[in-house]
Amino acid sequence: MNHRFIPKTYQERKEMLSEIGKSSIEELFSQIPQSLKMEKQLDIKGPMSELELTKHINTLASKNKIDDSTISFLGGGSYDHYIPSVIKHITSRSEFYTAYTPYQAEISQGVLQSIFEFQTMISRLTNMEVSNASMYDGATAAAEAMLMAKNKNKKGSVLISKAINPNYRKVLKTYASQLGIELEEIDFDSETGQTNIDGLESKLEGKIAGVVIQSPNYFGVIEEMEQIGEKLKDHKALFIAVVDPISLAVLKRPGDYHADIAVGEGQSLGIPQSYGGPYLGFFSTTQKLMRKMPGRVVGKTEDKDGNLGFVLTLQTREQHIRRDKATSNICSNQALCALAATVYMSTMGKQGLKEAATQSLQKAYYAKQKFTNIDGVTPLFTGPTFKEFALKLEKPEVIKELEKHNIYIGVSLENDYPELSSSIISAVTEKRTSEEIDETVKKWGEMA
Repeated sequence: MNHRFIPKTYQERKEMLSEIGKSSIEELFSQIPQSLKMEKQLDIKGPMSELELTKHINTLASKNKIDDSTISFLGGGSYDHYIPSVIKHITSRSEFYTAYTPYQAEISQGVLQSIFEFQTMISRLTNMEVSNASMYDGATAAAEAMLMAKNKNKKGSVLISKAINPNYRKVLKTYASQLGIELEEIDFDSETGQTNIDGLESKLEGKIAGVVIQSPNYFGVIEEMEQIGEKLKDHKALFIAVVDPISLAVLKRPGDYHADIAVGEGQSLGIPQSYGGPYLGFFSTTQKLMRKMPGRVVGKTEDKDGNLGFVLTLQTREQHIRRDKATSNICSNQALCALAATVYMSTMGKQGLKEAATQSLQKAYYAKQKFTNIDGVTPLFTGPTFKEFALKLEKPEVIKELEKHNIYIGVSLENDYPELSSSIISAVTEKRTSEEIDETVKKWGEMA
């Protein structure tokens, strides 16, 4: 089939397939399960002119509900924080927007400097000594941390909290299944929502390479990270902390509680919510472990004439060193997203980040109090929370009813935690107003 707007003719594609020994596109993609393939044509009437097609696509796009037309308390790993307009202006500059990963690195001084600044700010935010140039997202950063623990300790088991974001757990399990890593889950306390760390020390004997804890965890509950850090301080098992970067403006940082590796999702730092991404993983560790870290590190130096320069200092990945010596097979970093996060952090500064965190915390507590005053709504856990909290609903059908009014009260926990049926997690950022929370309570109360 010929497509006017795809610059490959039928004959050209046929020749390319022939060159690689394939007879058809279907054969080329035969490894993709049939259940994942769309068996029908796209529902677009054609042929269309460019003008007609643009109008059609805009009509389809207008069905999306943008943030400002809804009241959203959706979270679960992706958050509606305010994004200063300067970020879009800077990341849209052609020298950044069109630049690919710096393979001829030292001629891309601007990109290297932006990455260096990103690393510096992430290190300060996490209070860790070294950060890399970024990773795909928070889940892959956590998985790479698990792999780093295995490589460092030469042991094949990792403990992970069951209160970690379920999507992260899935990625960890995918990595582990292919790398011979045995994952053991630590359950959470049904009353507090915190990871049950009783007996943690006894589990560290023997084969455990690392322990992965998220705080605030998926239920929004702040974990006892200092206590966990103390338990792990004298053990070889690496303490891997998964953290919300905004929370670090008001909560203790991983470096404060003896974490060996700090990872997380950087979407909150000036990157818009957009289906599954592109998002941004950050990764920090200690200087002692630096050479085991995946990805790249950009350093600052001077040439023989004293001119300032930025260089790729460390890149222990398979493209640059012998494949069997690589710490990881992960390749490109998310440089444009890292730039957005860098602009966000430099624009907000310490006080701005603290303001965003404090407002999120205060408004979340206001919403939690208001929501739990509604008949049939109770808090699911008693542990301290930051900007998210879990609720138990007597009438879960209210979720769909409120959506008819463009109010989204939270993410259901039931699919990932069947034992927590009729429960949701609600997220509140600095963008939610008291008027929006009060309006939600009013509508919700009418349906209770």
